[in-house]
Amino acid sequence: MTDWRDRTLGAWQGVRGGPAVTYGLIAACCLLFALSPASGLDPGHGTGEQLLAAQGLYFRSWGVVPAELLAGEPHALLTPLTALFVHGSWLHLLGNMLFLYVFGAMAEERMGAAGFALFYLGTGYLALLGYAVAHAGSEQTLVGASGAISGVLGAFLFLFPRSRVTSLFPFLFFLPLRFPAWIVLIFWFVLQWLAARAAGAGPGVAYLAHVVGFSVGFLYAWGRYRGGDRVKAQTAATEGESQP
Repeated sequence: MTDWRDRTLGAWQGVRGGPAVTYGLIAACCLLFALSPASGLDPGHGTGEQLLAAQGLYFRSWGVVPAELLAGEPHALLTPLTALFVHGSWLHLLGNMLFLYVFGAMAEERMGAAGFALFYLGTGYLALLGYAVAHAGSEQTLVGASGAISGVLGAFLFLFPRSRVTSLFPFLFFLPLRFPAWIVLIFWFVLQWLAARAAGAGPGVAYLAHVVGFSVGFLYAWGRYRGGDRVKAQTAATEGESQP
């Protein structure tokens, strides 16, 4: 006889034992984007100025507005979670989901489904909160899963330091080259850090959220798994240049 614990475990692992949380997050983000005004797919949101107004209201309702978050408004306190499932464009969505697909599966396998889900949401919340603190007076809305995915990248760097991934570099004519994951991820982190410094006080692309998320993810993995075995060699799926 199969009891509730077996059924729950099977649900977390997925039909084929795959990374159910990673796939679930990707599916949720894609579905919510397709239904949202940002996708432009639903004619019910109108066109032209009507569509732009619907998009602005959508982002304002579910995204992070630093000034409101730090004011402690009840609704605003939840927005660092809801913003993780809101994306501004198809390119924004696809770039984030590509990185989550590549790096999330192995991180989930190492952390376990429930642990990975909590890690993803917690890291994403802290990343967006860190950005809000640095731009306390900003009224500009921040959306996207990039903070949480940056946390996944940070954890991946610690957990799988010698994994190899395929990257496409524009300055090398988009040739697919395989590098150890630690080289790709440290290079990515340095770019985000430099971009965050160059961004100044005004908000724009949330490079600082990337830096905070990556740092939190790495430190969590270091604190949680430093006493255990780390995976020394693993081949990861192919990823492109689009960054979260």
